[in-house]
Amino acid sequence: MVNKIVLAYSGGLDTSVILKWLQNEYNAEVITYTSNLGQEINNKEIIKNAKALGVKNIIIEDLQNIFVKDYVYPMIRGNAIYEGYYLNGTAIARPLIAKRQIEIAKKFKADAVAHGATGKGNDQIRFELGYYYFNKKIKVISPWREWSFKSRSDLIKYAKKNNISIPKDKKGEAPFSVDDNLFHTSTEGKILENLSNPAPEYIFQRTLSPEKSSNKADNCTLTFSKGNLVAINNKKKRPMDLLKKLNDLGKKHAIGRVDLVENRFIGIKSRGVYETPGGTILLFAHRAIESITLNKKQQHMKDEIMPKYAELIYNGYWFSKERNKLQTLIDKTQKNVDGIIKLKLYKGNIIILGRHSSKSLYSKDIASFEGTKNFNPKFAEKFIKKKRY
Repeated sequence: MVNKIVLAYSGGLDTSVILKWLQNEYNAEVITYTSNLGQEINNKEIIKNAKALGVKNIIIEDLQNIFVKDYVYPMIRGNAIYEGYYLNGTAIARPLIAKRQIEIAKKFKADAVAHGATGKGNDQIRFELGYYYFNKKIKVISPWREWSFKSRSDLIKYAKKNNISIPKDKKGEAPFSVDDNLFHTSTEGKILENLSNPAPEYIFQRTLSPEKSSNKADNCTLTFSKGNLVAINNKKKRPMDLLKKLNDLGKKHAIGRVDLVENRFIGIKSRGVYETPGGTILLFAHRAIESITLNKKQQHMKDEIMPKYAELIYNGYWFSKERNKLQTLIDKTQKNVDGIIKLKLYKGNIIILGRHSSKSLYSKDIASFEGTKNFNPKFAEKFIKKKRY
């Protein structure tokens, strides 16, 4: 028997239908939970829609800074990229939401949690692995795996029958599906399912095309401490505000678009179009400062473990022992990742203008082609003979 359910709630048509469906099917109290991770959010609309469906406990939290500091930053320290392109923008958001749902369930003595992820995607796995990590006995309800609705028109019929408000833009079948947070925007489905066609320009929300981007370059300096971005143009700000600044710069200069056919954890290939403007600049700059502050062994070790680390995040294993062990290994390499990277941003390009670190391992005297100061060229002969196969 289910008495209380904590629902991950956006306030839109889908989760409002889920809310009513849970009330009808389980005859249980539903507590709505909305986390603001930097997506477009209308608190008044969320509260209005939830109250109209009889919800007493409506919880909305602003977790943007926690999201960037405790989830995005550790992932950037690991240089995580899934299958060569994807910066894990959706995957990194789900663990935090799942964690908070379980904490709220404990506070309100709820015996179930619910989400609106579909039965073919990755998010159902990411949510539920998070739920079970914090409470192995929690009842998990996934409506898209249980109900008989097959299409948007089915949801609209149910909404009309139950007096659920339907936004004007939801009355027709949406041409694509969108998920967004402060780190990225993902667009999938419908019009993008034909791989022969390019992504139409109107789907992009966070980035300008190169044709419409600024004709004037921007220079900026990024300051890192222990692998984390701490300032832009010598101005220290909260992690969320730094990422917002990079997002603005990336959008202006057509940076951060990816069109990828990826392998979902569940085994389906799918096409995703991702916009990660600030994250793309941040990752580029982080690798640049690492190039002068990490030794060869550290850099190569990180490159070797990165695909596994990124896959663990993508698949929903953020809280796993394996991911945490890799994170510990990664973070040990970051103690000297301090310094400043100067960049030029222009028409989709990120160009390095300068690098500086008091902990730099680079030596101009040794590296220079002019003379052999502090390095005996005869060493190379011995080195080659020792390494021959």
